Amino acid sequence: MRRSIALATALLMAATAPQAMAAAPQVTMIHAGALLAEPGKAPRGPSTIIIRDGKIAEVRDGYAEALPGATLVDLKDRFVMPGLVDMHVHLWGIGGDPMRARMGALTRDEADDMLTAIANARTTLEAGFTTVRDLGGNARGMRAMREGVERGDIAGPTIVNAGAPISVSGGHGDRTNGLSETFAEAMHQHATNTCDGPDDCRRAVREQVALGAQVIKYMSTGGVLSNVSGGLGRAMTDEEMKAIIDTAHGLGRKVATHSHAAAGTKAAIAAGVDTVDHGTFLDDETIKAFKANGTWLVPTMIAPVTAVEQARAGALPPAVIPKAEEAAAAAFTNHSKAIAAGVKVAFGTDSGVSRHGLNAREFTLLVKAGMTPAAALKTATVNAAEALGRSASIGTIEPGKDADIIAVAGSPLEDVARMEKVDFVMRHGVVHKLGGARAVFPPAS
Repeated sequence: MRRSIALATALLMAATAPQAMAAAPQVTMIHAGALLAEPGKAPRGPSTIIIRDGKIAEVRDGYAEALPGATLVDLKDRFVMPGLVDMHVHLWGIGGDPMRARMGALTRDEADDMLTAIANARTTLEAGFTTVRDLGGNARGMRAMREGVERGDIAGPTIVNAGAPISVSGGHGDRTNGLSETFAEAMHQHATNTCDGPDDCRRAVREQVALGAQVIKYMSTGGVLSNVSGGLGRAMTDEEMKAIIDTAHGLGRKVATHSHAAAGTKAAIAAGVDTVDHGTFLDDETIKAFKANGTWLVPTMIAPVTAVEQARAGALPPAVIPKAEEAAAAAFTNHSKAIAAGVKVAFGTDSGVSRHGLNAREFTLLVKAGMTPAAALKTATVNAAEALGRSASIGTIEPGKDADIIAVAGSPLEDVARMEKVDFVMRHGVVHKLGGARAVFPPAS
């Protein structure tokens, strides 16, 4: 028993200490009881995954004998699958507790928010999400976090960061909304993300890229949580959207848009946006536009449900309440219509509205909206990898891809809620959560 505890402790230390990671064995083998190597296809039975230097080298049927010098992880009683991808999170600062965030706004520094973001990243990783697209945080801070994860300085998912979301003045994303004059003027002096007119919007995109943004996010419509009662209607002109998207694509960045109203969504699709996040109000014409253009929908179904709960509890400003109720009432019906029509869906949660680490609750909502469990799992793996443009490295378990691997107890194809308790997490070949698994190290040389 004591040896098992020591082995587990040593393996987990390798996930947190750069020195330990550097000294960890380069070859790891996983014995999987059931293996969903490619979500959307049938799972395999007992299998062995061989990992070398953080990459999947081979997948074999059955339980292969341990290779000389390899670490063997026993997951024979677990359902193994690729690490999950969340296309819409906000790691920066306090998430899921808006009252606490508002009360701390005048007393917390960027350093405080960075430390909270590091904790949020670890929580997200331990929930099984090995890659996230962060769509709005401190631009410099998120760039630093992204690079810190890649160096192994901190534990977290692979981060694809957007910097600050681009917004028209007074729109969702203008940080001066609802502030008194003194604070609004101070915020305005530091804003690089607000723009008015196509030329100014091109400038805003370039500034976010200069600050390290790997993807661009902009606000096609008003938003639920912005402290302004302007509603959820369209906010940007055709020319502004086109300028943002063309400039970002010219710089090699994909573009996500926050959009609620159908008019904003249709305009964004026509302008060439890559993903529509939220997509709350969808009429038949908008659904046809999604399909005709191959645009991805990222529903974030958990977000409006959470926002209504928070608003009714008094944790959000009064201006938010009618918008939250309107969005929540429409989202489920319209997302169900989009799913039934065959719109391409990638998984996203808007975590930061809801608490970090609860991301997998979105699976149950997707199934409730009409997806099979198999299709829901595919949204967070194969689909999300394609939407990110990273299918070559993530989304499935096959040779040449990153060793991003998770395991749960029991098949989520039978009960998708099992995804809410992930037992084992590996990212790039490093184990970050061992759960009840047993790891056998090679003998000392």
